[in-house]
Amino acid sequence: MCDRPLGFYLRLLLLSVWPLGCASTPGGAHTLDISRIMNAFVRIEPGQAHLVVRVSMELLRGLPFPVKGGAYDLAAADPVAEIGLLTLTDGFVLTENGKRLTVSETKGRLSPNSDRSFEAYESAVAHIEQPVRLDERISPSDASFDIHFTYQISSADSDFKIEPQLAADLGAVPRLLLRYQSSHDDSVRAMIISGDSPAVTLDPSWYAAAGSFIWLGIIHILSGIDHLLFLFCLVIPFKRMGGLIGVITAFTLAHSVTLFASAFRLAPQGAWFPPFVETAIAASILYMALENVVGPDLRRRWLITGLFGLVHGFGFADVLTQQLQFAGSYLLVSLFSFNIGIEIGQIVVLAVMLPALVLCRRFVRDRVVVIFFSSIAALTAAWWMVERFDALRRQDWPPLIEVLSLLRWPALLLVVVAVGRFLIRLMPRRP
Repeated sequence: MCDRPLGFYLRLLLLSVWPLGCASTPGGAHTLDISRIMNAFVRIEPGQAHLVVRVSMELLRGLPFPVKGGAYDLAAADPVAEIGLLTLTDGFVLTENGKRLTVSETKGRLSPNSDRSFEAYESAVAHIEQPVRLDERISPSDASFDIHFTYQISSADSDFKIEPQLAADLGAVPRLLLRYQSSHDDSVRAMIISGDSPAVTLDPSWYAAAGSFIWLGIIHILSGIDHLLFLFCLVIPFKRMGGLIGVITAFTLAHSVTLFASAFRLAPQGAWFPPFVETAIAASILYMALENVVGPDLRRRWLITGLFGLVHGFGFADVLTQQLQFAGSYLLVSLFSFNIGIEIGQIVVLAVMLPALVLCRRFVRDRVVVIFFSSIAALTAAWWMVERFDALRRQDWPPLIEVLSLLRWPALLLVVVAVGRFLIRLMPRRP
């Protein structure tokens, strides 16, 4: 062990916590620019696939459609429309079993944004099939370009993917609001795909959905610095893996409860809830870190860990619910897979954290290690709390009864714990 003056540890503490605090960003509202939303349908039929898209002319300003009298000159627009169709042919990549499909038929036309035909696939196709009325007045500031691409396919049972590649061409990242419909059933599944997104499977198999969501869970836990910091605070005081198993199990079971509840929309849905969860996560880190400094009761740490695990489950769900649109028909498979991915990520993190703490304890007294790293975590969490609470207080709060409804989750956890302890006591003990 090495004994250094207290000032050394204080200076090191401040230098360590500064970049962590600066790396955090407060939660805030995100505005959605409707002009950057592309409305689309994909329909798979025997022998054919159809892609129908409406693109705002705000995104296609490079197309030199002739203007006359403050409106598009529709009589002279056909040559430019052909250029637009060629451009957008390369902008949407549709693949069948990994092979890019070639467009066999293209149609396109200018339309006013007031046109309501894109509310359904059939009306959108019928609208594009109609010739443009030359006496129709379409303003450049309130217009869209509608396209219909037809592809020849081998089988309607193939694996189809779509990849929008318009972000670089348009100078911004638009979003594709896609509604997918297969000839197998009449159901319509909606997805929102970023313009710079990798290829998205339109109707994934169960194993493809499972693999993608396992990977999503791993990436989320490894990139979530607040979840990692909470996990670090959990393990700092422990010297043996045996006592840590119950704590990690409690955290896993608790966050699984709220994760699944959020996926089935049983959690609050208001705009206030995400910043509330982010603030509560920061508070959980602060509490655990301060408990480490004061002196933790490791025998009961599993209980407080379970309560905070409920909060972190809501945080995991904030990412998951945005991705469940890509689960296809396998919602439960994707939920379990995402949870498995989180557990794999936690195991990887623990495999790094625990040996690192053991190494630190070889050179520095155990109590110094606990206080030093816990103080870093406490200062970081306090910084995050201030930032996130500032975003939270700007939200419109719901009725008190909705806020109090969150108490049902700790109550449910306590019931599960009580039943579990009762069942354990009924089990025969080994001599």
